[in-house]
Amino acid sequence: MCGIAGFWDSSAMAGEAELEQTALRMALALQHRGPDDQGTWADEHTSLALGHRRLAILDLSSEGHQPMHSADKRYVLVFNGEIYNFEALRNSLEQRGHSFRGRSDTEVMLEAIERWGIEAAVRRFIGMFAFALWDTQDRTLSLVRDRLGIKPVYYGWIEGDFVFASELKAIRQYPGFEGSIDRDALALYMRHNYVPAPHCIYQGLAKLPPGCILTLRAPADIEARPQAYWSASEAARQGLQSRAAESDSQVIEQLEAKLSEAVRLRMIADVPLGAFLSGGIDSSLVVALMQAQSARPVKTFTIGFHEEAFNEACHAKKIAAHLGAEHTELYVTPQDAMDVVPLLPAMFDEPFADSSQIPTFLVSRLARQSVTVSLSGDGGDELFGGYQRYLLTRGIWNTLKKFPSSVRTAAAGVIQSVSPAGIDRGYGLVRPLLPKGRQLASVGDKAHKLAQMLELGGPDAIYLRALTHWPDPESIVRGSHEPETVRRFIRDAAWLPDFEERMMLTDQANYLPDDILTKVDRASMAVSLEARVPLLDHRVVEYAWRLPMRFKIRQGTSKWVLRQILYRHVPAELIERPKMGFGVPIDSWLRGPLRPWAEDLLSTESL
Repeated sequence: MCGIAGFWDSSAMAGEAELEQTALRMALALQHRGPDDQGTWADEHTSLALGHRRLAILDLSSEGHQPMHSADKRYVLVFNGEIYNFEALRNSLEQRGHSFRGRSDTEVMLEAIERWGIEAAVRRFIGMFAFALWDTQDRTLSLVRDRLGIKPVYYGWIEGDFVFASELKAIRQYPGFEGSIDRDALALYMRHNYVPAPHCIYQGLAKLPPGCILTLRAPADIEARPQAYWSASEAARQGLQSRAAESDSQVIEQLEAKLSEAVRLRMIADVPLGAFLSGGIDSSLVVALMQAQSARPVKTFTIGFHEEAFNEACHAKKIAAHLGAEHTELYVTPQDAMDVVPLLPAMFDEPFADSSQIPTFLVSRLARQSVTVSLSGDGGDELFGGYQRYLLTRGIWNTLKKFPSSVRTAAAGVIQSVSPAGIDRGYGLVRPLLPKGRQLASVGDKAHKLAQMLELGGPDAIYLRALTHWPDPESIVRGSHEPETVRRFIRDAAWLPDFEERMMLTDQANYLPDDILTKVDRASMAVSLEARVPLLDHRVVEYAWRLPMRFKIRQGTSKWVLRQILYRHVPAELIERPKMGFGVPIDSWLRGPLRPWAEDLLSTESL
């Protein structure tokens, strides 16, 4: 894994040394993404410069150094990510007469682009990537981002100069950067707890959307627009047009084969490798498929909490023991969380309020003590119907529409009159009486979210509210006009016949890249750890869209087909329990040991 940065100066006044010095300063801001090597390259005739920081994973020799030139010297590349099928691509290129100096996937990418052109080559890549490619012949600069948005790239213009980087901290090093806040993006943040793409917290900058290529023919080419070579919506459309007609057993066999291959490719590395293991279905399945293909115990890493309602570490430990993994766990205290908080602004650059960023950073730091690469189970919820909101939204609307709005308003008031903690205490008295498969976690929080939905007028509005943290952001961000991003996507996804699939597509195209994958990338890269997500192999994603909903949600059971695969490796009794998610007990911490800190932060003097 690496960090990339660069710029295209519109003034054409700087010499090569000055260009490289600026690129070096930008790259140094990304040292955490690539502690093993650094490089710069500049062309003073066009005033373009590229910078790179390297975390060596494949071909640890100097042959993997970047920026890298193609064999014919036409292309120059800086690349962040991994191309997992690089060996197959290399064999294909060698049969066509290409030769290679080293063993890196970067070199294979360059020769693939030279052979097939940038878009045709990218369509052949299986992996996660964000890269910048300079074409010395056509004098074009292209930015490319992987299909699912696993790897980040920001871009924009500063005083007419084009700039880009893996993280905003590198762009902040560019001369003339002012960092004016985009208040519309701030309104989006207040609604979603993150800033959705293509928006950015700084005026004049943007995120390249997943599955897109942006090509510029001049530094001031502000009319250039990202062009999609792949999209989640198109994958869904094609999936619906070729629905799988196979039996349950056939689908289970086919999906396990695809997942096993995705895991196998992501176990290719020249450095130590392990996996995050939360004890949930997705991470347990990844570890099970790793262990099935490994001659040695897989190294697994788990974060636990002393608060029982949030702790899955005990379950992860049992699963690791059953699979024969080499397991490491760390129990987190409120002080551990406090120690992480000051690191978060520099880690994420943009406002980002997913509290699971704290345990994600801690488990990444724990894993980095033993490995350089860690596989993660992210993506299973969005692909296979794992979130409880998928199960609840239709039922909520079917129930709500039976009652007048006045009755729903009164019910909301009753629920909100009791705190989430009070509801949890009451539920704790009856929970032991319920069937194990029907027990829920965080009932108080869910009840208050339900109360917010009681006055809404349809399933689309219910789902948007489920994704909303502040219902009317413009009322608190003065001078803002909230752009239609997720709201518009939900509306545009109305062509999908099942509302559950519309929710899943919305999350896959928005929440997954802009929250979940952003969190994993920044937290892991902060400690120079490469995180790989096999469930988001685009071939798995496309196959998942071919599966009818009964393979995802069946008789109230989420991720049905993933469970059937996992049961082949792990007994059901180790898996079946209420979904918990990767949350932190932030409410009890803020009311307890972290209360003095929070009150100081919000005191009149501080504000």
